[in-house]
Amino acid sequence: MKPIVQISLDLTNIDEALETAAMALRAGVDWLEAGTPLLLAEGLHGVRKLREAFPKTPIVADLKTMDGGYLETEMMAKAGATYVVVMARAHEETVKVVVKAGKDYGVKVMGDNLGCPDMVKGAKWLENLGCDYIIHHIGYDERRGIAANGMRMPSPLDQLREVVEAVSVPVQAVGGLSLEEAIQCPSYGAPMVVLGAPLTIDADSFRTADGYLESSLRLICTKIHSYQNV
Repeated sequence: MKPIVQISLDLTNIDEALETAAMALRAGVDWLEAGTPLLLAEGLHGVRKLREAFPKTPIVADLKTMDGGYLETEMMAKAGATYVVVMARAHEETVKVVVKAGKDYGVKVMGDNLGCPDMVKGAKWLENLGCDYIIHHIGYDERRGIAANGMRMPSPLDQLREVVEAVSVPVQAVGGLSLEEAIQCPSYGAPMVVLGAPLTIDADSFRTADGYLESSLRLICTKIHSYQNV
């Protein structure tokens, strides 16, 4: 798979999200993600606005679905989402109905292993149930809680190679990656690079980070796109 760059719009205001998305696409980003904070704040309206503004750009709706999977997938598909996210900690039937709805409404399913006691096993389970992609994810609260106790903050890179080797579908790593770490993802066999908090979004306020964001995004897109198929 040719490496792609996805920006997570972990914002709570659709106008700022649209502005950030436009800037990211100018810099070379391939996919937009309606992050969970944006979905909570703006819901289907936010996805519709992104689709209206960027009609040809793939949009990930980070629903983190745990139940009611068919309806949530249907609603997001009709609003313009290209991909939806279901959690490995959901019941097996929820994953199955999200996959079914994805086929019925023409969207792809991303399975997220956040919180799994065995992250590799969780990824394999999601693939076996029909997920098209795996999100190998170390959560925001988990990272901050561990760091607050003076311990090393975990990284999705810790087990990324193991997850990639365990599944045959494309993998993306999510969870507090620095610029340098994000650029490394394709070398681990994970072609789908996600940029979000704290690299491009302020991790405390969930607002666009200060600094030269567009030039940083252009740099990372150039580096990642220089990889051959992963």
